[in-house]
Amino acid sequence: MKKYTYIILATLLCWTTACKKLDTLPPNIVNDNDVFSNAAGIQAYMARMYSTLPIEDFRYSPQRGLNFFWIISPFSAVSGEALSRDQNNAMQESLTFDNRPTTWSLCYGLIRDANYFAETLPKYASNFTPAQINAWLGEARFMRAASYFALVKRYGGVPLVDKVLQYPQQSIDELKIPRTSEEKIYDFIGTDLDYAYTNLPETNQVGRANKYVAAGFKSRAMLYAGSIAKYNNISFVDGNGNRLCGIPAAKAVTYFKAAYDAAVLLESKYSLYKKTWAAGDKTAQYQNYVNLFFDATSPENVFVRQYHYPESVHGYDAYNVPRQLMGANGYSSEVNPTLNFVEMFDGIPKNADGTIKTTTGGKYDLYTNTMDLFANAEPRLRATVILPGDVFKGISVEIRRGIYTGSSAGGISPLLPAGSTAHYPTDNIVQSANASQTPHKLPNGSTMNPAGLSGYFTGDGTCSVSGFSIRKNLVPDKPTSEVLENRSDQTWIEMRYAEILLNRAEAAYELNSLGQNDKNYIQDAFTDINLVRERAGATMLAGTSDLNNINVIRTERKKELGFENKTWWDMRRWRVADKEQNSTIYRTLMPFYSANDGKYFFDARLDERNSRYTFDVRWYYEQIPQGEIQKSQNLIQNPGY
Repeated sequence: MKKYTYIILATLLCWTTACKKLDTLPPNIVNDNDVFSNAAGIQAYMARMYSTLPIEDFRYSPQRGLNFFWIISPFSAVSGEALSRDQNNAMQESLTFDNRPTTWSLCYGLIRDANYFAETLPKYASNFTPAQINAWLGEARFMRAASYFALVKRYGGVPLVDKVLQYPQQSIDELKIPRTSEEKIYDFIGTDLDYAYTNLPETNQVGRANKYVAAGFKSRAMLYAGSIAKYNNISFVDGNGNRLCGIPAAKAVTYFKAAYDAAVLLESKYSLYKKTWAAGDKTAQYQNYVNLFFDATSPENVFVRQYHYPESVHGYDAYNVPRQLMGANGYSSEVNPTLNFVEMFDGIPKNADGTIKTTTGGKYDLYTNTMDLFANAEPRLRATVILPGDVFKGISVEIRRGIYTGSSAGGISPLLPAGSTAHYPTDNIVQSANASQTPHKLPNGSTMNPAGLSGYFTGDGTCSVSGFSIRKNLVPDKPTSEVLENRSDQTWIEMRYAEILLNRAEAAYELNSLGQNDKNYIQDAFTDINLVRERAGATMLAGTSDLNNINVIRTERKKELGFENKTWWDMRRWRVADKEQNSTIYRTLMPFYSANDGKYFFDARLDERNSRYTFDVRWYYEQIPQGEIQKSQNLIQNPGY
């Protein structure tokens, strides 16, 4: 009898390098029979596979990779959604960090585990019901598909391994499997997810796949494939005619149709979270949107990764709370939404070009409270971003750039020319270098901290560098004593029904644009987008004529899924990252207090740190780890590396 082990035999010989072992008895003691003859053993095997599923969640950053306590380089700081004190330019995913396994090796490790499970479980089928066997095999195929999707969206075509590699039964040359085409990998993913949909039950334990999870992941993967077929202009073919990078444009309709059909399967099975939502009530809509990320019974959650203190934790709150709510670890304000992100939302005063309106007749508009500027903003914005002066944990979050002490007779002119990245002048502006600031005495005799309690501090990075702070996914009632690096355990929602509606809308729009008329696709897209916008408290589209550009759907997607680690991948599959990040400096909104007026004004400007983002077109297909290339001459590196 073969001995059961999680050690990846093939990694000793070919391209997979991540040898992983359970913290259990040695493999020469744990046999196949110990695992596969009883439900408890199978559940343990499954739990381990789920724990290594390649999900970009709270513990992911492009610099540090998967499943790591991240402090620097948050995902949103490479997509234009946010600024970070530690991320100052565009980047591709790092191949290694701190000698940790790469995404490549982690995924092939999970693929090997899934293949071994699928080949071994049927030998013990007599111990279980057919429904149990089918469901478990469905889960294994789901996880294999998710692993291949994580690979193909990074590297294009990769080696396709659908069975356990054996040595010495197979020769070394047989184990050196070459890359297959990008198209074939997506087709394989679709087949695996179809199998999972057919064999999985309608419901399962939280954090495990059911048939609709499989359908949801298929809608995501096929939408990605359709986008590559339509928008990619990079083609890389090996000597055997396999198109390793790129998909024929003729396949776009096939993949968009598959994405659309898969999304439709979730209709009536899930719904948008509206437990405390009320039409016309912005406060109720705001609170409803906040709650959807913390309600374990939400009908919107399709697939989640659960955390639980103390055995499974992350540090999202510690890294991201505003400076004045910082815990004992001393971290804060790592994710600072850009003004570019905020300007996408409805209800903010805007200029004709869509930028925020902060002046009238060349003079700053004055506000009694900083939140007055956002009084009519859609509730989803407040639930996503902490705006200057908004209340979080019962405290008004103070974000100021400084106190203006100059004359306001005739109005206050812009402090810097439009487009300037210079530092603000020191004349007539009281600023603070760090949180240990000296209160400034105002004309009425009261005092005020120049930067507020949460910055902008000119010499201290633990503050808001954009004028905003992140709100989404921060626990609203976590005591400061628990705002620590290893103390957060809120659930990561990897897929929710809002994404499914957005997948469906985008696929429908694309099918309509490609001349498909077997359904009224544009009407379907219109309905889906308005469902999302209604829940958000946004302005409803008046009719299908409002969907006159794909960017309407893309913008809605960016707003709804902001800071959920989806935008970066969307920019890549749309092939717009190199256009959006072409020596780009993202914008900030700096609140100032005018001492002589007792009111606030806002200065919209480019990031004064002059951080420029440029996306290298090579990064649409990432570099295969060189160590893998050295192990097999059959592996061909992606172009440009």
